[in-house]
Amino acid sequence: MSAAAATAATVAEAPAKPKSKKLLFIIIGVVVLALLGGGAAFFLMQKSHAEDEDEEGVTTEEQTEHAPKHDAKNPPTFLPLDSMVVNLADPGGNRFAQLGITLQLTDPQIAEDMKAYMPSIRNGILILVSQRTAEDMLGIEGKEALTQAIIGEISRVMGYEYEDPNAAPATAPKGKKAKRKRATPNPVSGVLFSSFIVQ
Repeated sequence: MSAAAATAATVAEAPAKPKSKKLLFIIIGVVVLALLGGGAAFFLMQKSHAEDEDEEGVTTEEQTEHAPKHDAKNPPTFLPLDSMVVNLADPGGNRFAQLGITLQLTDPQIAEDMKAYMPSIRNGILILVSQRTAEDMLGIEGKEALTQAIIGEISRVMGYEYEDPNAAPATAPKGKKAKRKRATPNPVSGVLFSSFIVQ
């Protein structure tokens, strides 16, 4: 082999070494960047998890565990009533309310039982609403009072237990205990308004 050929081979090998060193540095750089990126992501996830804790140190997961749960085995029953239009007690008698009411009940059988008493229930609700003014009906307190009054009226018609939370406690004469009439536990758990228009 001639000297020229040996020199050419040496020159050809010489550039190959620097290229392999550059490739090695690039690979090391990519690995370091990947590690830094992974560490940053881990740090951000930990910080986000810490922010999920509220001021009292309860995590979102713990809040979900303590949230009220609906009984999937016994869902509520809803009994919609026909829409009602009622003249209100405002002076002049030209104000009226249009109400869509749905009763929330604890048992489907109760809904069937109530249908037999529906004329009396509707009549009682119409009388309750007709005693109110537009001002009574439009305030949130008025709506809540009407809800309690409707539950009380249904309870009266159906013979269920009911204590109005807004009523003053009954007092018995001295030396005597107040007698409570035995009644069926109240299955009416709510009154929902699907429409509430006062004109």
